[in-house]
Amino acid sequence: MRFSNDFLDEIRDRVPISAVIGRRVTWDRKKTNAPKGDYWACCPFHGEKSPSFHCEDRKGRYHCFGCGVSGDHFRFMTEMEGLSFPEAVQQIADMAGIAMPQPDMQAERREKERTTLQDVMELATQFFQDQLQTASGARARAYLRERGLSGKTIETFRLGYAPESRNALKEYLSGKGVPKEQIEACGLVVHGSDIPVSYDRFRDRIMFPILSSRDKVIAFGGRAMSPDAMAKYLNSNETELFHKGNVLYNFSRARRSMQGAGGAETLIAVEGYMDVIALYQAGIENAVAPLGTALTDNQLQLMWKTTPVPVLCFDGDGAGQRAAFRAVDLALPHIKPGQSLRFAMLPDGKDPDDLVKRDGRAPFDRVMAEARPLAEMVWLREVGGGGFDTPEKRAELEARLKQIVTVIADENVRRHYQQDVRDRLYSFFQSTQPGRQDRRGGGGYEQGNRGGGRNDRGGQGGQGGGRFGGRTPGPSAGGGGAISDRLARSGLVRGHQEQPALRESVLALTVVNHPQLLEDEYDEIAAVDYENPALQKLWSSLLTAVAEGGPSLSRETLMARLDTHGHGTTLRNLDQQIRNARLWTATEIAAPEDAREGYRQALSLYKRARALKRQRIELEREVADATEADDGDRIDQLINALHEVQLEVARMENQEAIIDGFGVMSGRVKGPATGHSS
Repeated sequence: MRFSNDFLDEIRDRVPISAVIGRRVTWDRKKTNAPKGDYWACCPFHGEKSPSFHCEDRKGRYHCFGCGVSGDHFRFMTEMEGLSFPEAVQQIADMAGIAMPQPDMQAERREKERTTLQDVMELATQFFQDQLQTASGARARAYLRERGLSGKTIETFRLGYAPESRNALKEYLSGKGVPKEQIEACGLVVHGSDIPVSYDRFRDRIMFPILSSRDKVIAFGGRAMSPDAMAKYLNSNETELFHKGNVLYNFSRARRSMQGAGGAETLIAVEGYMDVIALYQAGIENAVAPLGTALTDNQLQLMWKTTPVPVLCFDGDGAGQRAAFRAVDLALPHIKPGQSLRFAMLPDGKDPDDLVKRDGRAPFDRVMAEARPLAEMVWLREVGGGGFDTPEKRAELEARLKQIVTVIADENVRRHYQQDVRDRLYSFFQSTQPGRQDRRGGGGYEQGNRGGGRNDRGGQGGQGGGRFGGRTPGPSAGGGGAISDRLARSGLVRGHQEQPALRESVLALTVVNHPQLLEDEYDEIAAVDYENPALQKLWSSLLTAVAEGGPSLSRETLMARLDTHGHGTTLRNLDQQIRNARLWTATEIAAPEDAREGYRQALSLYKRARALKRQRIELEREVADATEADDGDRIDQLINALHEVQLEVARMENQEAIIDGFGVMSGRVKGPATGHSS
């Protein structure tokens, strides 16, 4: 009995390959990373003492680096347990809880027809490849050379040329014995009841074969050579083989590039065929493209089956931004823990081909290093170009963002997005509405309430006036008020500033100057979430450099790579900020043990500051709720709690003096006053 590819794929998707193999092997605890679906064991096919047998749930494949065996669920069952293929399918289908399909003669006939049509498409591909090398293909060859494509790249992607003729392909296939019904079923000719004689669909075009996930040619894309052509790019029409919204160009090859220990980390979706091919030639083999239309839901699901966080790369112009925002709306309902998107925006007027043609992959790698998370794209779309100088506009922004995140189906992710929205709104309104303490004509909460009586509620006398009577109502009110001013004086609210917080600068520059810290404490160091945008970009590039060069990367090599990625100015500013503050343990002259101790203290303070910030935001939100409920006693309790937070902040700020001068006192670094080191 033949099984459809869809049925076999459904079984593979439902049953992790580790569940199939795990019945016959014992996973190695040290090398296995079960949360990521990455498993290692001693190979069951040959005797060995150290685990070299590897399987990945994400790819549904296994491979032994010792004896070379590899395969999928079914091959493991047939080779390890001696089952026939139908028996292996039956067992894994039982594990998946899927009923075996009943014999379907029509389905088998359609499968045979599809196989036959694929043979026809293969003949057409060979025809187009041959035509590219003829005299009639000279202009097409010249165009490909002008685009910088090598002969090897042209051969790899099997590019071809459809001659300027109404029947060249049709006659070629007919001469090979292909009936006209099959030529029509493949979409290679234009035909119909109103067309007396069918004719070739693709004429005078460079041809791009489109492959299925199993590397079979199922369609073509054609790029017109004539500037007068009605359509610059033309795809095959929908056929039994080809459903445009379900296919990504170069998907199979990109998926293979992610296999193995040194494989690519994710898929990159770009806009067109030539972008994919140019990136491949520059050494970036994990790019795919939708087929001339906006990304579809099925294409997005296809990427998620391969990688948890694909990157969508769009042009930096208006059209590219609109495409990115459409993808945001497409993805939001489907995100879940560990499944999301990132967005890389190209410089305005540039496409991937432009970036890699002259300087290789480095400029494109920089764009990828700055890819933004989905949550940030939601925020940028809603605040971009808008003015929020009135309560009504701020309330409208808040309502719009709340409505957007309600479409997220996963309850936990939705809750975290709601929290992210509240945090962003609060910080944004703080930065755009400074100095609002006395705007309502009174002394605010501290005068209206602490001064005697609750004159701030409901307009009951006093100077507090208005719905909130001088209290800060939380994120939706745009900040301001006495509470925010008190927090600002405490040092927790720094407002918008280009220079990073000194605490963040210490953390970043210490690692740059002492990358050996990464060898022992990589996980904790990599998890630091910087607030300053420049440090976010620097940190992304640093982690990428470490991933490529290993944690034992020298300071000089790391500095050179960061400078190449455009972070030289940031590094110089950080160094000047640190030296002005006399925090010598973060500089390159600090002894390793001093740098490590200084980093640990800075990290401890950083974590405590983040915790206090979260606590403050939550308390202010509770103040807003209590104010709305007119709960005066609760308000007093919360204000007291806020005061305690501020005192803790003040104590923590005083503790930062521990870092300052530590290296000098230890006698192992050169201090600015002593000018010597031991």
